[in-house]
Amino acid sequence: MPDVLVRCGACGAERMFDGIVGRSARCARCGADLRCCTNCRFHDTSAYNECSEPAAERVVEKDRANFCDYFSPAPAGSSQAGAAVPGGDAADTLEQLFRKR
Repeated sequence: MPDVLVRCGACGAERMFDGIVGRSARCARCGADLRCCTNCRFHDTSAYNECSEPAAERVVEKDRANFCDYFSPAPAGSSQAGAAVPGGDAADTLEQLFRKR
């Protein structure tokens, strides 16, 4: 299976997986679930149930791990992946701001 890059929707950190992203996968930086709707390429806030995959079952908590068979990581550069940190990584920006020189 090909390598899969997932960008955390909560903090923007990227993580590489060897193939499948398991339900228990978490972000190493912030601890957020990675196999969740907000990190999926089908996540679309303007679509019915916020999912552009019509056959997918409804998921209430979009930022929590789930068992959706249609999960496919959003491309790292897409607007869905890392939407909470537009224009860059907030944690890195803060770290640079308060780093002692």
